[in-house]
Amino acid sequence: MKRFIVLLLFLVQYNTYSQEPSYNERPPVFTNCDSTSIDAQQHCFNSQVHQFIYDNFKVPQKVLDQNFKGEVSVIFEVNAEGQFKVVYTDAMYDELKEEAKRVFDLFPTIKPGTYNGNPTFKQYSIAINIPLVNQEVPLDNTSKANEITQLQEKAQREFDSINNNLTAFTNKAYSSQLNIPFTHSDYARFDSHMNVIGTNSHTASKPFIYEDVSRYYDIKKEKEALKRETRTWTEKKLWNEHLVALQGKDYWFTIDPILDLQVGKDTEAEFGSTYNNTRGFLVQGGLGKKFNFYSSVFESQGRFAHYVNTYAESLKAFGPDPAIIPGRGIAKRFKTNGYDYPVAEAYLSYSPATFLNVQFGHGKNFIGDGYRSLLLSDVASPHPFLKLNTTFWKIKYTNTWMWLKDVRPEVTQDKAFLTKYMATHYLSWNVSKRFNLGLFESVLWTNSNDRGFDINYLNPIIFYRAIEFETGQGAGNAVLGASAKYKWNNSVNLYSQFILDEFSLSDVKGGERSWKNKFGYQLGVKYFNAFKVDNLLLQFEYNRIRPYTYSHNTVLNYGHNNQSMAHLWGANFSEAIIIGRYYYKRWFADAKLIFGVRGLDFNNDTDNFSYGGDIYRNYNERPFDTGVEVGQGIKTNTFNGNIQAGYLINPASNLKIFADITFRNFNPEAETTTAFNSDTVWLNLGIRTDLFNWYFDF
Repeated sequence: MKRFIVLLLFLVQYNTYSQEPSYNERPPVFTNCDSTSIDAQQHCFNSQVHQFIYDNFKVPQKVLDQNFKGEVSVIFEVNAEGQFKVVYTDAMYDELKEEAKRVFDLFPTIKPGTYNGNPTFKQYSIAINIPLVNQEVPLDNTSKANEITQLQEKAQREFDSINNNLTAFTNKAYSSQLNIPFTHSDYARFDSHMNVIGTNSHTASKPFIYEDVSRYYDIKKEKEALKRETRTWTEKKLWNEHLVALQGKDYWFTIDPILDLQVGKDTEAEFGSTYNNTRGFLVQGGLGKKFNFYSSVFESQGRFAHYVNTYAESLKAFGPDPAIIPGRGIAKRFKTNGYDYPVAEAYLSYSPATFLNVQFGHGKNFIGDGYRSLLLSDVASPHPFLKLNTTFWKIKYTNTWMWLKDVRPEVTQDKAFLTKYMATHYLSWNVSKRFNLGLFESVLWTNSNDRGFDINYLNPIIFYRAIEFETGQGAGNAVLGASAKYKWNNSVNLYSQFILDEFSLSDVKGGERSWKNKFGYQLGVKYFNAFKVDNLLLQFEYNRIRPYTYSHNTVLNYGHNNQSMAHLWGANFSEAIIIGRYYYKRWFADAKLIFGVRGLDFNNDTDNFSYGGDIYRNYNERPFDTGVEVGQGIKTNTFNGNIQAGYLINPASNLKIFADITFRNFNPEAETTTAFNSDTVWLNLGIRTDLFNWYFDF
């Protein structure tokens, strides 16, 4: 069988070798052949090989004693370093095979063959006659016929050519269709640049992609300026670079570890310390110029401040798992009073044309210019989404379709969570150099009548309220909204939002403060480079949402995983926020003060009414129809303060070391099992790959 394979290989090679070699390939060259012409070098190589074998091959005594006449078949190569390597041998006697290998080990290192001027391996086969004869082979005879075909040679070089095609890494992320990880503190770095009077930017729909921001802010230049001097590979990877970074002609990707390691102390908690232990990895890259990908996987264990743990357990889903970590997801018990909560986020981003970007993934989105959003926020757990961003003229139009879960026990069927769907339209229009107007609409629906993901809502421009009427008013829950931004000057921006869930003009005129008037609004101002201090941002924001906004009389509330898809307080509150942010090179500091009044439910045997703050409660459980006002129920004054300072360790992966302190006072007028007085001071130290917003101000 072996002889048949070798014979077949010889025949194939002979048929192909009779063609003239390509002008861009050259054979290996012995020292004695250096002075020969290019056309004669193959013949010289053949002769040198045969002569060397004749001079060094010693026929084993056993073969001589048995008067054997035949041949030894050898396939060998001269590699890219000019070394001879035996690939295959075949002969009647093992002693002949071993002798052939010994002889080829004696060959000197020579100049390797080349292809397109680059060193490459060349493979040949040869038959050594026994008894030995001094074989003189003409240039166009058997030795030439034994070289492998050009196609075979190219295929065998394919793996090595991939490494040869690698280029210096230039971090194409900064001009790609990848999202800039959305954190309020990091976005403050380029917020002022995108809001200069005269820019045609659209800053409400977040996260931004690098390509859009690069028109106003040179992220690459900023990262280069932050680089530290390094000497070793370890220092480069720690202070300046991605852990793994590869780039070829039509592709690039990076790999980085993810860390969020924190330890702290809550003065209110009975347990010893708080902690968070997150490990994971992040992969991002691009294929060609229009397609990008991102994936981050987190494995986490944590125990937070007492009020955070209490809130997480109040979000508990159906089943044995004790909590939902706010903004992260369902958590199982870890040790005695900790939580284990794995999370994965990923998306694909594709821009088939300059005016269109399409993303499909598992993550979060945000609409607004403020710290909070009343339209669509990132406070809930990650979820599947499909998003289209269309930008032309003075318009940016964002369509987002989302797959959400209602995890309450009362809506679970066959131990499966209820799936509901959400679709949003957001139109951003730069009316002038200073003024931007945004229009928003959203609709939620479920798999009623087995309709699944209703194709009616795939239309990217139709009005959802009209569809709601066509499919049945109880088949969906539509919400309308608007936003506005005015650039007072290059330092001061004013912004606002308005959300309308339901509205009764007659009740407004009647002055009865009807429960039907479900709406909310936001007013805010940003002061960039405040008091002429570079990189200092000051922000003030006021939010007010009337009771029962976002709630519904079915499962069609504005929520996911027992968390709001808008403001994390739900409804029935007013809130004032003061924020300061500052950075200098790699150093940063943030301060945040939140003052609020909330209306909570009693949830006891004598009063189990819904006062409009919990969006998951049926609004028909209300105690009265008129006289509805913000803060009704258990009026609760709240204060949240946070001061954080830190140092950016690695700009490429956004790894930071930080320390922060949180002050929280929660003071309800009446205490219940779910609403009680709380005074917290929470100290924290940690190192974190900063990729998303943590909200602990509930």
